[in-house]
Formats: sequence, structure tokens, C-alpha cells
Amino acid sequence: MGLLDGKTGVILGVANERSIAWGIAQALHREGARLAFTYASEAFEKRVRPLADSLETKLVLACDVTRDEDIARTFEGIRAAFGGLDIVIHSLAFANRDELKGRYVETSRDGFRIALDVSAYSLVALTRAAVPLMQGRRGSIVTLSYYGAEKVIPRYNVMGVAKAALEASVRYLAADLGPDGIRVNAISAGPIKTLAAAGISDFKEMLHHAEQHAPLRRNISLDEVAGAAVFLCSDWATAVTGEVLHVDGGYHVMGA
Repeated sequence: MGLLDGKTGVILGVANERSIAWGIAQALHREGARLAFTYASEAFEKRVRPLADSLETKLVLACDVTRDEDIARTFEGIRAAFGGLDIVIHSLAFANRDELKGRYVETSRDGFRIALDVSAYSLVALTRAAVPLMQGRRGSIVTLSYYGAEKVIPRYNVMGVAKAALEASVRYLAADLGPDGIRVNAISAGPIKTLAAAGISDFKEMLHHAEQHAPLRRNISLDEVAGAAVFLCSDWATAVTGEVLHVDGGYHVMGA
């Protein structure tokens, strides 16, 4: 018996086999969940489909989260295949690479709009589409954040502001959806080598700093983030909502 036997879920944000979303997908699958995957473009479809096939998952849907019609079509496909939905994993973030260089004060209006739309508003839009499928199922929505939402991280810039908006959205959505029995939480993961992290200059320095200063004196793994996601999606966490769960080796508790 798995912790998630009988549950259905959708994973948004798988980029490749090293992405956090993929680590979570594998863990949810091991615990018995039936999964659907989405991709944003043909380039990502070529990466996502073989991974989905490895889990014997046939439901792989195109979804540009900046387009409401795409979101509606995706969740209609999930309804047709699953009948309902228990889990949403939102692992989506984007900012133009140029916006992650220099000073935050130089952030362009368009760069700010794109980062907030993809990285924060998409959670709101996807949750709105998921709610009708989660009625009566004690659904769980989990998104991925980072410590740059709370404190200034050099070269994180507008993405830190977007993650702050994301974490605030988690709290407001949790308050909205609690009466429906739907929980909304975030995992604030420590730095991990992923495709998204490659867009941050001097990312290796971030990894080294976390390893040297976190109480556990090491970096975290995909499996550790995935384990936290399984917990939040399971019936072991039915009273946990509006939370930002740090999986960072304790780095966030440290001062100077």
C-alpha cells in the first residue's frame, strides 16, 4: 500500500530528469498516484514524453500557463481521463536571463510582467481550473519556492520578488479554498542543480555557500524535496495548509 494509492495528480514544470518536478513525479508514482504531465512547447514535449513513458503515464498535455484557454483545455483533458483530481504540483518559474544580472532597480517593465505572470500568477490560474475537479476529494496543491522570496539573494533579482508573490498567493489561496477541504502549500527548496538554476549566474557559489553555512553542512537532494511533497500530498498532512515548508538543510534559520 502506497501513501497515495487511488489519488490522481498533474505535474507542471518537468524540464528534464534533473528537474525538481521530475523528482516529485517519481516519488508520487512510487506511492501509488496516477499522474498526468504537461509541457509548454515542442522542445519540452520531446523531454517530457519519454519520462512520462517510463512511469507508464499516457496523459501528457500541452499547456502554456500564460493562456487561459490552454489551462482550461488541459484540465478538461484531466477531467475526461481521471474524472477528478487530488494533486497539483506547480513547479513553474521563468524570468528573462538579462533580468537576473546587474541590479534589481534595472528590472524592465516587461521583464517584471513576464516573471510575475509565469512564476506567480500561473499558480492562481491553475488552481482556479483545478478546484472544480477537487471538490469532495481533499485536494492538495503544492508549489516550489526559494529563500530569495524572504531575503535578498544576489543575482536572483526579479525572481525573488516573483517568489515572494507566489508565497503570498499560497496563503491567500489556502484561505479561499480551506472551506472546500483543499490545501495549498509551498516547498522552499535549497539550491539544486537544475535547468532553471543554470540561468542564475554564479550558481555554483550559491551551492557552496549553502553547503558551508546550513546547519546540516551539505546541499539537499531531489529525493529530499520529493519526500516533502509526498507528505504534503498525503493524508498525513490533512491539517497543513498555507505553509511554506523549508527543505534546505536548515539554511533559513541562520543569521550572519
